[in-house]
Formats: sequence, structure tokens, C-alpha cells
Amino acid sequence: MRVKTFKGGVHLNYFKEATASKSIEVMPDPEQVILPVSQHLGAPAEVIVAVGDEVKAGQVIAQAKGFVSVPVHASISGKVAAINQMPHPGGKKVTAIVIENDNSGADVFGAKSGLAELTGQQIRELMQAIGLVGMGGAGFPTHVKYQPMEGKRVEAVILNGAECEPYLTCDHRLMVEVPQKVILGLQAMMKAAGAEKAYIGIEVNKPDAIETLTREAASDPRIEVVPLEVKYPQGEEKMLINAITGRVVPSGGLPLDVGVVVNNIATAVALAEGIQEGMPLISRVVTVTGAVKNPRNVRVKLGTSVDKLIDFCGGFTGTPGRIILGGPMTGPAQYRLDIPVIKTTSGVLVQDRGEVKLLEDSPCVRCARCVDVCPYNLMPCFLANAIEAGDLALAEKYGIMDCRECGSCTFVCPARRPIVQDIKAAKAKITAAKNKQKK
Repeated sequence: MRVKTFKGGVHLNYFKEATASKSIEVMPDPEQVILPVSQHLGAPAEVIVAVGDEVKAGQVIAQAKGFVSVPVHASISGKVAAINQMPHPGGKKVTAIVIENDNSGADVFGAKSGLAELTGQQIRELMQAIGLVGMGGAGFPTHVKYQPMEGKRVEAVILNGAECEPYLTCDHRLMVEVPQKVILGLQAMMKAAGAEKAYIGIEVNKPDAIETLTREAASDPRIEVVPLEVKYPQGEEKMLINAITGRVVPSGGLPLDVGVVVNNIATAVALAEGIQEGMPLISRVVTVTGAVKNPRNVRVKLGTSVDKLIDFCGGFTGTPGRIILGGPMTGPAQYRLDIPVIKTTSGVLVQDRGEVKLLEDSPCVRCARCVDVCPYNLMPCFLANAIEAGDLALAEKYGIMDCRECGSCTFVCPARRPIVQDIKAAKAKITAAKNKQKK
């Protein structure tokens, strides 16, 4: 099998065996959900309910505030119990709506339709109406990607089926179990973009997904399933575009600059459910794995607390040392368990205390391993030195804003330098300073 890939990157231990062959299970609705109004990049949604209101599953409880925003829907039916500032998986406190379950199962899903009935504009409007965002981790409102731009044309839509983060298997299971929804969602994205071609990139460690989607897409010659080398970060959009099309997104540019739009497998499935069932984005599949008694792929209602999800998987097998939402390369570690599952929560990884070690870093030995593996053609060691010297202007000159924080540099560094953490902090300072200048 001929596989495609990109320059740089690292080969990891993937630890997917615990859940790769486990079918998706549905977790019963919780007695309470906590729904932050900020589950996406862009403007947070605006609350339109009050404490004491009765709501139904699928009802808009916070409306989109502007174009780069999406609404938040009730994931269960019940009573609004509170609207407070509450802990968010991103680390800050944000406004959140608490709903107590009335166990009625009542819903107010939108109208069902077929893809043939919808125009590209209607699909874009539906994307926003159902609260669709990139579900691979970034959370960018999907409809914005498909908005026509003067002088830009989308030639191809790429679905990211690489799932290159260790431990995670939720997209793998979606590709195997609901391939018809994956293809329908992709066809809808093509129609929304006016694209003539589509690709589904899948790493070759998922042969069942490659076979299943190749068979499902056989009736649509516009769609091609592309086998990819097993390498991290194969699923990062710039790497995916380069591996599949050979095109290079320019520095500071977007996929649209090379005629491409990239989306996640789970996003395509959610769009298909919005079309076929009128269902907004109120649940998602999450891989719960690591030091839990029964690792699983679980479809869970948004707003369910992480501790309840872990309980559903049998609880901890030992003493947890670290809990990560997402994968270990890019997912944020959490300091509490009463935070909710949100639209971008792809995984819950529990690491036993014995697995978590605090490593002492030491000065750079100038081995250039970080340069060799950087998929963005940066020099992470130079960036780290500039940051340590407090010279953020020099860090910008070295291209810090092109870094996508994949963590490959930190992974290979023999001196154990926290390069990606320093880059994240420096980028935040640079962005804050620029925003202050604009005001």
C-alpha cells in the first residue's frame, strides 16, 4: 500500500489497543449538565434563558453572538437550575448554564431533510444553526470556513481521519461504525464549498477504516480515500494538506489560500445528523482510556461532568496522577473533575501516578533534534533561547506565530526543555500585546 506523508514529525507509541476495537457505547443521560457558552473559538454565545425556565433537548439556550460564533443547545430536557461563572476545560471560568434533568426525554430537533434538497447556502446556515464546530480540538465554527471569499475558490475538501494523537480512537470507531454518515457529511461539505474533489486521509494503522470508507465512497468518484503514514502530527491540517495534495500553506496563511478546506471526521458525522435528523450538536463520542477499569468509546451528552464519565467506565484502577482532555501531545491537563465535556472533548486520558514524572530540564546541547522533527520548518531551539532572553521580537522574527504547538520538539529534546510550553506562553504575550495596541 502506497502511503503519503510530510517532512518532519515523530514516531510515537500509540497505545490505542485498549479501545481501537471497542464499539461506541451510549452513556445514559446524566441528572445534570453544565453547558459553557464558550465551546468554540470566536465570540461566546449569548444566554437567552433564565433560571427556572423549562427547556427541551435541542433548544437554543445561548444564541450566536456574531458571525464567528455558534449557538449552544440544551443537551437534555429539564429546568435551568443556575447560570454562573464556572470552571471550563480551557482553564478559566466562563459563563455556564446548568440544567437539571426532568427525565422526560423531550426534544425540539429541527426539520429533517435530504442533501439533494439543500443549497450550499442552506448547508452553511444549517452548520451555524446546529452549533457545528471543529470537533478535533480547535473548535473553530465550521460555517465560517465555508463562507465564500472574493478571489478564493475551494477546490477540495479534506476529512482528517488520521487521528494521530496517542490513545484516541473515537474517530476511528465513527469511520468503522457509521461510514454512511461520514460520507454524507463530506458530500454536504463539498456542496457548501462548491468543491469538485474530496479526500479522506487515514493512517494505515486503521486498515478497517480505510476498507470501510473506500467501499462506502465507491459510488462517488469525487471522493478518494488516501492512506497515510503513521506519524505525528499527520492530522495537523497543514501537514494533511501537504501530504495529500503536495501543496504548502504559506506562512501566516490559511488552507483556503491553497484551495482547500479541512474538517474532522466527527464534524462530518454531526453535520450528517443535522441534515438527516434535524439534531443539533448536543452529544459527541469521547475515548475514555488509560488508568480506568473499562476503557471505552462513549457517546455522551455535552455538559456531562468528567467524573461521571469516568464512573461510567468503572472508575480509576489506581491513584490518578494526571487527567488530560484530548490526547497526551496537545490535550490540556485538568486540575479538577467536575468540569464538563464540551464540543471539542475528544478524549479523557487518565495517567496513573506512577506514569507521571517531573523531569528536570537542562541547557540546550545544540543537537538540533527539534529542528529535524519540526513539521513547520522552524528552529525551536532558537525560539526557546529568544524566549528565555525575553526577546519576543526576535522570537517573532524566527516565526513563532507559525508554530502550531504540536509538541514534537519537546518530545525529542534530550535536555527535557519545556519548549512547547514556553512557546505557548510567549505567543499569548505577543497576541495580548497586539490586541492592546489595536484598542
